[in-house]
Amino acid sequence: MGLKTPVAFLIFNRPDTTERVFREIAKARPEKHLVVADGQRQDKAGEAEKCASARAIIERVDWDCEVLKNYSDVNLGCKKRVSSGLDWVFDTVEEAIILEDDCLPSPSFFPFCEELLERYRDDDRIMQICGSNFFKGWRRTEYSYYFSQYGPIWGWASWRRAWKFYDVEMKLWPEFREKRLFEDFCMNPEEAEQRQGIYDKVFSGELDTWDYQWGFAKLANSGLSITPNANLISNIGFGADATHTSSGDNPFAALEVQKMDFPLRHPAFVLRDRPSDLKYVDEFMLKKSRRGLKSILRGFTGNL
Repeated sequence: MGLKTPVAFLIFNRPDTTERVFREIAKARPEKHLVVADGQRQDKAGEAEKCASARAIIERVDWDCEVLKNYSDVNLGCKKRVSSGLDWVFDTVEEAIILEDDCLPSPSFFPFCEELLERYRDDDRIMQICGSNFFKGWRRTEYSYYFSQYGPIWGWASWRRAWKFYDVEMKLWPEFREKRLFEDFCMNPEEAEQRQGIYDKVFSGELDTWDYQWGFAKLANSGLSITPNANLISNIGFGADATHTSSGDNPFAALEVQKMDFPLRHPAFVLRDRPSDLKYVDEFMLKKSRRGLKSILRGFTGNL
């Protein structure tokens, strides 16, 4: 039996990683497959061929599946292509599992997302289901997942009811900033300072990205994300060809995926796990900036 939840797949110019992720999607056999692709950059020799090769992989769907395509003939860039593509996804379906071409999922990622999409479908407190866990085995509870106010987007799922709050231009940020509302959310002044700096750059257009805006949408609406207590996604896209994750020796490159045990053990309460969030902030957001390293990786802290 195939996966009933639609799977959205965001691709560009990396047929090698696209192939590996596609194989895992094919094993899940979704009944509906939505594909978003950006066009080639005119100043990049050989990119047209790479884009064509990546798109050709989608033609190999050989299971009973409705394939919907949203392909751009021109290069829109990360910010416009992903945001417009996800707008199209959630205009088309009520909920979806979302994978980019470098996010290699564990087989248990798909049933994990599908079960929780159904369980929290009508719970407006929950805005995202994540596939990544960077704690390498550390956990506070024996539940299968916890609730967080942070949400990496290396493999995730959501609903139209949550995505409707997304605004790629972050028009509410000036008022939010003026009233210092983000300080109530942050764990400490250091996080508040970093967050303000990032959002200022996104709002001004200095950062060409789409994901911080999603983090802001969740922040502005008190939204929670679900984080699995096992890592279900390996980012295989670190390297010279990547748009943002260019360091192949990054400790978060190609993290080992783990198996999620079923049946899932659901938390008894829908509450933010503050100790886990504090550990996340200290170890993955602030420690790198203290060391003078680039802490802002797309999809890692990009979805603050």
